Amino acid sequence: MHLAYPAVLSALLFCTGLYGVLARRNAILVLMSVELMLNAVNLNLVAFDVWLSRAAEETLHSGQALALFTIAIAAAEIGIGLAIVLAVYRNRGTSDIDRLRDTAEDHDPDGPGSGVSDGDASAPGAAAEKAEATA
Repeated sequence: MHLAYPAVLSALLFCTGLYGVLARRNAILVLMSVELMLNAVNLNLVAFDVWLSRAAEETLHSGQALALFTIAIAAAEIGIGLAIVLAVYRNRGTSDIDRLRDTAEDHDPDGPGSGVSDGDASAPGAAAEKAEATA
């Protein structure tokens, strides 16, 4: 098999994953697109390893070893990513990336309208009561 076939397939997979990362709004779909990009990289690593092993007399299969490391890192990444997405979903009620960004920008506890004025003598006590109520 020629090297061009897996290289073109890998490029198509990577471009599809890149489009998914840039265009999607759901955090789960973004994580799946990142996984698709990592699988495209794994395909390239294995294809070039096979291609280079034909030229060299000694075969170390370093591309396949790197692909295994990439699979292990991707598994850890998706596990941590899903845990973060589930925690955010439980707290905010959505996994939409744009809504999460908007709520993070609007949420300013010390900003104007927080209910605490600069000249208020009871401000430290009010902040302590608010911290106890949320804990």
